[in-house]
Amino acid sequence: MTTDAWKTVLRADPVEWLLEPRVPAVRQLAMRQLLDRAADDPDVRESRAAALTADPIAAILAAQHPDGYWEKPGPGYATKYRGTVWQLMFLDQLGADPDDPRIASACDYVLDHSQATNGGFGASGVAGRSAPPPSAVLHCLNGNLLRALIGFGWLGDERVQRAVGWEAQAITGEGVETWYASGTSGPGFGCAANERLSCAWGAVKALGGLARIPVAARSALVERAIGVGVDLLLSRDPAEADYPAGWGNTRPNRSWFKLGFPSGYVTDVLQNLEVLAELGHARDPRLARATEWLLGRQDSLGRWRNEYAYDGKTWVDFERQGEPSKWVTLRACRFLRAANA
Repeated sequence: MTTDAWKTVLRADPVEWLLEPRVPAVRQLAMRQLLDRAADDPDVRESRAAALTADPIAAILAAQHPDGYWEKPGPGYATKYRGTVWQLMFLDQLGADPDDPRIASACDYVLDHSQATNGGFGASGVAGRSAPPPSAVLHCLNGNLLRALIGFGWLGDERVQRAVGWEAQAITGEGVETWYASGTSGPGFGCAANERLSCAWGAVKALGGLARIPVAARSALVERAIGVGVDLLLSRDPAEADYPAGWGNTRPNRSWFKLGFPSGYVTDVLQNLEVLAELGHARDPRLARATEWLLGRQDSLGRWRNEYAYDGKTWVDFERQGEPSKWVTLRACRFLRAANA
């Protein structure tokens, strides 16, 4: 196929809409991810710099404390979605410039305050300097923060390597001596929030973090962990999302079917597809129905709506709930390009 052949599956081409200067963060990512422009391309550099001075990146950074945290010192899980860990995730998803010193300060703060003694990142909203307990470490948070930290260039940091180690071992069960009834409760993504069954939301987030590790830098343990996660995600049709569900639930959580941005601990069908694509499975025939489902949600201009926008919960609204979304459209186009390469 030619570079633009993937557009033939769309109802209309939204790329020029994504490239409008009005939202420079989307513009710079669209140039990189849809047009294969280099990071040092003058237009990319200009848009990346402009994004730092425009919302939502500007509003998030303006709310940052000089010490590197948001809202209150400590591990930073609370409040949703204004605490420290959420801002690091969102800034990564927004493509914020990793060379900005405020980003570096946030990364260092999270590594100093949000990591439990077992190496994973813990979901604790307690103010102060106490580290979260090992029982608070969850695949969703650890995967989200790994993805952000690796994306911002911190893979070589010893603390990030410890979080990678926790993630891989917790997935495979290798070398884990203690599981927790209140948190990660067993191998293969067992989670207390899912009645100790494997949590597909957690699997998507965990694999999203591990996918950011360059293939040549992945250990055998990491590769085994990725294999376990891919097997889980492909064990069900993502269009149905009928993964193991605890507490008597017989239907998938409705949030699976609400495409949104930014992304917190909730996962949607598209993020499942995105992660599998990053790991080389974009053209797996088991994704066909989910891909058709995704294509069916475009409007006549080839755009997708933001159905899970976190309006009123973040430092600034990223987009309006229910309206055509540049961010969700970028996500969809990125996957469809990989699936039709």
